[in-house]
Amino acid sequence: MGVSMAAAKMWVERWERQQQHYAVDREERFTVVADVIEHMTAGRSRPLLLDLGCGPGSLAARLAERLPDAEIVAVDMDPLLLELGRTHHAGAARYVDTVIGDDGWTDALELDRPLDAAVSTTALHYLPEPTLLCTYRRLASLLRPGGALVNGDHFPQDGPLCSELTAHVGRRRAERAGGHGHEDWESWWASAAQDPELADLFSRRAQRRSVFGGGNEGGHLTAARHMELLRQAGFGQVAPVWQFGDSHVLVAVKD
Repeated sequence: MGVSMAAAKMWVERWERQQQHYAVDREERFTVVADVIEHMTAGRSRPLLLDLGCGPGSLAARLAERLPDAEIVAVDMDPLLLELGRTHHAGAARYVDTVIGDDGWTDALELDRPLDAAVSTTALHYLPEPTLLCTYRRLASLLRPGGALVNGDHFPQDGPLCSELTAHVGRRRAERAGGHGHEDWESWWASAAQDPELADLFSRRAQRRSVFGGGNEGGHLTAARHMELLRQAGFGQVAPVWQFGDSHVLVAVKD
């Protein structure tokens, strides 16, 4: 069962507001990701992009606006968020239901040519390290030479004091930007669960999570460790291109 355009618009707009509370400098990070993709795909007439853990299409919609000629494939395992994206951001991407890191997960993408770039924001940290390495390797195999993986996320530092300091700086930035006191992650989900129009999708979501979970198993991995894994996976050049607090954008380029 689908969701009405009016309901999708309302819930996606509320999602955008609560994510501003959750993700440090989220809009700036999106802009940096788009800057990188624009640069890496310059001169290519119809770049093929993969949005990993797309949620309701937030990044895909911004990339589609910046790169109107791009073909974007957006993937997620959450049926509720995918349906919101399909309805509210229908023209931004082709949405695919698949579990990133699961056996054969890329078969569902039905790609007909190599990727120019893959992007992700606050999505890959739920993968345990062995699954993350396999995922990085699989993505490297799907990218063309010179293609890039761009990952924006919150990464802890090597030591507990520095991790706490970078997280604190990020929280204070979010508060100054007006994130404090607004609807947060937990209250968004609690409110959405009360909407009868979303009941079917919540049921499907619960079934999916009972099988695959939805934790934060890789959330302890530092940016340095991600960079090591990316090099192991076959990316020849890896570097952070932006950071504020514990929020980073990492870029990995396939040779």
